[in-house]
Amino acid sequence: MGIYDPNGMGAMFFAVLAVAGQIERNYIREKTLEGQVIAASKGNHGGRPKVIDDDMLTFAVALKDKGVPVPEIARKLTIKVGKNAGKSPSVASLYRALAEAEAAAADDGLPMRPKPVRIRQPGEPLTAEEIELRERLQTQPHLNAELR
Repeated sequence: MGIYDPNGMGAMFFAVLAVAGQIERNYIREKTLEGQVIAASKGNHGGRPKVIDDDMLTFAVALKDKGVPVPEIARKLTIKVGKNAGKSPSVASLYRALAEAEAAAADDGLPMRPKPVRIRQPGEPLTAEEIELRERLQTQPHLNAELR
């Protein structure tokens, strides 16, 4: 009749609705977790893409080891994906990535250094890895393009 009575039948009806709501909530949670597990098995872990990828991090660590200040390193890097593609990452993001890399290197017991590169002789053909690296570097905007 439009009036809630907390005694008797009103209390029982409210309790039944509360139990039904809780059962539905548990079902939705189970299905969500199942979906996340299936997505993770396919390699999709969700979340935002990383602003600083492994190549940028290796470059940043090498510059930091040479004594270049972190704000200057951040200006030299370029974000490749996402809505900020083409811009430089924030200094805070770079500090965070460098701290995570140092922590990971400490866990491994190995220093984070760029891997050594073999020096090619003139006329020697490029390897597939070198061709891929050349293509990636050529597609990036030049760091000093705005100064020209």
